[in-house]
Amino acid sequence: MEEDVAKRIETKLDAIVRLLAAPLVQGKTVTQAVQALAALGLPRRDIATICNTTPAAVSARLSEAKRGQKQTRRRTRTRGESK
Repeated sequence: MEEDVAKRIETKLDAIVRLLAAPLVQGKTVTQAVQALAALGLPRRDIATICNTTPAAVSARLSEAKRGQKQTRRRTRTRGESK
């Protein structure tokens, strides 16, 4: 009985999260949406559901974004002061 109640509560909370996240991802690319939702601390599974993609695709987008940030930092360092 308690498990049923907990499952119903979890289902409703998941729906609330999706509703609250909808304005954050509206008009954004999948990569931008994934980054915004990850910055909020949402798990990849939930981000995938909100963005209508897979957790593996979410991981790939986050990895690409992280790689891009590292390259930008390297370029800035080589153009600016040396470390």
